[in-house]
Amino acid sequence: MSANTTGRRNRDDGTSWASSAGTRSSMQANKSRDTKPELALRSAVHALGLRFRVSTRPLPKVRRTADLVFTRVRLAVFLDGCFWHGCPQHHQLSATNTVYWTEKFETNRRRDRQTDQWLHDAGWEVLRVWEHEDPDAAALRVQEAYEQRSDAIHSGAAKRASVHRRA
Repeated sequence: MSANTTGRRNRDDGTSWASSAGTRSSMQANKSRDTKPELALRSAVHALGLRFRVSTRPLPKVRRTADLVFTRVRLAVFLDGCFWHGCPQHHQLSATNTVYWTEKFETNRRRDRQTDQWLHDAGWEVLRVWEHEDPDAAALRVQEAYEQRSDAIHSGAAKRASVHRRA
């Protein structure tokens, strides 16, 4: 792939990856963070009294960013867009440039699964939320996962402390 003057990648033949100038403009305008669904989820989770890091790498050496990160309990929350991550309910394959988009979505899904595995292997819990989900209901799922992780960490710490006291 070659880069043009704007830093965006082009196909090997020098043409744009987009099927039209309008598509290219629309795609370049997509935000990587602070989307409306993300802001709604963050607000709902914050209203429940939970505090978190925003758009952070759970594993510093891995270039994968979670939308909400609870470092103390090792919980990473990803808010997946229906379009980009292939929501089974809402995703529709593009009528133009079908081969490109099919490969793009499959790559995204593979990367999501790989990220989940890497985090799991490192002792993290991963929670994925679709952008179409009700933010308040999703926030309750986040709170439940947070409390389960917190309880597990505290019970493990209590067990370790009692072993140390006996020794």
